[in-house]
Amino acid sequence: MRTPLITREGYNQLKQELEHLWRTERPETTKKVTWAASLGDRSENADYQYNKKRLREIDRRVRYIRKALERLKIVDYAPEQEGKVFFGAWVEVESETGEELKFRIVGYDEIFGRNDYISIDSPMARALLKKEVDDEAIVRTPEGEKTWFINSIEYPKG
Repeated sequence: MRTPLITREGYNQLKQELEHLWRTERPETTKKVTWAASLGDRSENADYQYNKKRLREIDRRVRYIRKALERLKIVDYAPEQEGKVFFGAWVEVESETGEELKFRIVGYDEIFGRNDYISIDSPMARALLKKEVDDEAIVRTPEGEKTWFINSIEYPKG
């Protein structure tokens, strides 16, 4: 089960996506389906079939976002978080081999399309929670345990 948390920015992005899909994309696609249906034989009409499929995808995404917005809890920055890794933090870590990573710990619904975000439910995020700069975190991976050292922790203010 996913932890139902989201940052304020992530929540606003989901709301914007819902608004765009519902107010812009869905009406346009519905017009295309209606137009294509008026041309006659729907079984061989690529415009009709494609746009009907797209309409189902839009409706599925709209349902998902609406349900998600109801269940998700927005987590805003709090000054008490400073100095430790919590939800919403930008964390820079370094492995024993010198590999460096920088990412933000966010909710599941925010990680798609971003290489610099990781889910709060990921093994890395779980290992880092409540740690401070210079602490080490042991992350269990399919290849075995890996040790990471925390170089910096930042929170977006705003």
